[in-house]
Amino acid sequence: MDSFERLLWWLFAGSAGARTRALVLFNLKEQPKNAQQLSQALHLDYTTVRHHLRVLEANKIVLAEGDKYGRVYFVSEVMESHWSELEGILRKTDGKGRR
Repeated sequence: MDSFERLLWWLFAGSAGARTRALVLFNLKEQPKNAQQLSQALHLDYTTVRHHLRVLEANKIVLAEGDKYGRVYFVSEVMESHWSELEGILRKTDGKGRR
């Protein structure tokens, strides 16, 4: 298991908010969005979405382009290249992670 896969285990199976982070990431894989669009699409509080985006961005899972409020988030290339590992982790945890 490489270090990025360990990071995925921690972010999407072993830490609080794992399920929400997975929802955010899968939604961004469908189409890049800003925090407000994600909040509306996932029916989550804007501040919750912003928190998870900060965690994902700090860990190089997503990248952002643009100004503060208009920032659009994209799945990073490194995350794209490890997508099958993420899906395997979510299968093993039934996609639940920790809440």
